[in-house]
Amino acid sequence: MEKCDILIKNCQILKPDMSVSEVCSVAIGQTVIQKIGPGEAMDREFASAEVLDGTGKLLMPGFVDGHTHTCQQLLRGRVSDEYPMVWTRFLVPFESNLRPEDSYVSARLACVEMIKNGTTSFADSGGVHMERVADAVIESGMRAAIAKSTMDMGNAITGAMKETAAEAIERTKELYRAYQGAGDGRIDIWFAIRQVMTCSKDLIRMVGESAQEFHTGIHAHLCEHKDEVSFCLQNYQKRPAQFLDEMGILGPNLLTAHNVMLSERDISIMADRGVKVIHCPRANLANHGFPKTPQILEAGLSVGLGCDGAAPSNLDLFDEMKVLRYGMLAYWGLTSFNPVVMTCPTLLQMATQGGANAIGHGDILGSVEVGKKADVILLNIDQPHITPTQNLVNTIVDAANGHDVTDSVINGKIVMKNREILTMDEEKIRREAQIHMEEIVKRAY
Repeated sequence: MEKCDILIKNCQILKPDMSVSEVCSVAIGQTVIQKIGPGEAMDREFASAEVLDGTGKLLMPGFVDGHTHTCQQLLRGRVSDEYPMVWTRFLVPFESNLRPEDSYVSARLACVEMIKNGTTSFADSGGVHMERVADAVIESGMRAAIAKSTMDMGNAITGAMKETAAEAIERTKELYRAYQGAGDGRIDIWFAIRQVMTCSKDLIRMVGESAQEFHTGIHAHLCEHKDEVSFCLQNYQKRPAQFLDEMGILGPNLLTAHNVMLSERDISIMADRGVKVIHCPRANLANHGFPKTPQILEAGLSVGLGCDGAAPSNLDLFDEMKVLRYGMLAYWGLTSFNPVVMTCPTLLQMATQGGANAIGHGDILGSVEVGKKADVILLNIDQPHITPTQNLVNTIVDAANGHDVTDSVINGKIVMKNREILTMDEEKIRREAQIHMEEIVKRAY
């Protein structure tokens, strides 16, 4: 009898083509999916150290949050209904006053929330004390591409957030040397371009060269709002995407967040360069408008989803799927009577494979297949808001939410079982977060 670490019994599986399998069992070992087969046969073939009961559940690839800010977790509830510019009026003062332990507590709380909502991996575009974020991620069992926020321009940027270009690059290199591959390979360290309005040409050039030297990724906010486009046109006589292309930044290792104000030419260039696109639907629709997602997909770009941090809402990618679906239907579908302008399978692909592509691991993450990493979740579908249904995939996108996730396996280890997180003390983390939030508010405002 063959050994495996985990045997998930009697579940259905969301397959790579977005169809749903019959009831089967899945063997997990050595951090990967070993075999998928009929339950009785798998029981005879495998002796498992741990068993997860998948009865009435759907096994899915874990969600990948392609753009978040774990250091903004303790800003939750503060920026809704505020007038622009929220970034300069709230985010900068808040992040500038964070201490290392604040970042650690905030990141732990973010990991708890993400795990309970079915997210197994994420890309953090960075804050100040990212070594403490990495510590929290290692502890949580999650997978992450972590960047250190880098900025060397902008009158509104003060304190620890503003550095010289050389300082910003060297500190990211130090983070890379200390944490790349940590947590049994779950941690990747990336370079970052916060945005073109706060990064000089020298810094942007150095980011591109350093990412190439270290064979890692670049995380950038891109075409998030009209002020950014205006800034680029006035200072560089080019739109942001075309400016970054001129700087040698556009490429397969570039993750761009938001992508609301892209032109048709921008989309074409980014597709040619293999750039990975992340949309943050709730953040974008609340502040910046409707992205050209149908055109972006038509051009062949890989698209993922991100929550953009918990400052305005939560870290539930189920919610992001719904908002993008109906935003695209309202803006692009109704005008041309196109009811399938943003289909449910497309959205599930974004939340899973699209995000996996964005963090540079599309070959090992993003789908439930033999040989891929065992980063999977179980969704309780035996509930009145999900079954019975004539199309389970459609119903998951339209009706399911993070509270329906019962179990999470990351890198072949059980991180959550029956809604209980096994790697961290959730109650203690929430108590500590409350204390730190109050202290940060006193310092920042």
